[in-house]
Amino acid sequence: MSTLFRHIPAVDQVLAALTADQSGAGGAFRAAPRPLIKDLVNAFLDLLREEIRAGAFTDAEQLTLPALTPRLTAYVRQGLRPRFRRVLNATGVVIHTNMGRSLLAPEAVAAVASAAAHYSNLEFDLATGERGSRYAHVEGLLCRLTGAEAALVVNNNAAAVLIVLDTLCKGRDVIVSRGQLVEIGGSFRIPEVMAKSGAV
Repeated sequence: MSTLFRHIPAVDQVLAALTADQSGAGGAFRAAPRPLIKDLVNAFLDLLREEIRAGAFTDAEQLTLPALTPRLTAYVRQGLRPRFRRVLNATGVVIHTNMGRSLLAPEAVAAVASAAAHYSNLEFDLATGERGSRYAHVEGLLCRLTGAEAALVVNNNAAAVLIVLDTLCKGRDVIVSRGQLVEIGGSFRIPEVMAKSGAV
């Protein structure tokens, strides 16, 4: 077994083989950041060492670069794939929290694309020429829609609950419905949100 370790290709040799490949994969590897490719190659070679220790390899020919190239290429290609990508929602739940919630209407998508592609008056008051508030863009609309005296947009429901509890219920008892006793979600659960707000 110990002799097999000596047959693992060197990192520089593997990098050269990957980037020299004239196929589509080789082009993608050349375009990717070299430090990232090197990290993936090192991780792949570490995996080979673990497999040698586990007895997965019995012949030095299995560790030659030509023999390893298909698996190595697949490993590096997988490591280069974006972590955030499009998926198919076949759960039957239309507004799915784990899959980005509801889809945006085409008009909303176009508005987001336009806003992201240009400078805007996000926090700039065009009337005064001074710094403004990003909330001012929606506060009037929300007040008109709901009849509220004031409005504020936050990132998610947990943030909204925290602000309400902190403002109105700090040091006081809060009644929680039975449905909210079922703890779902990740880091923002009702007991933790309540404790953070100071509510009892």
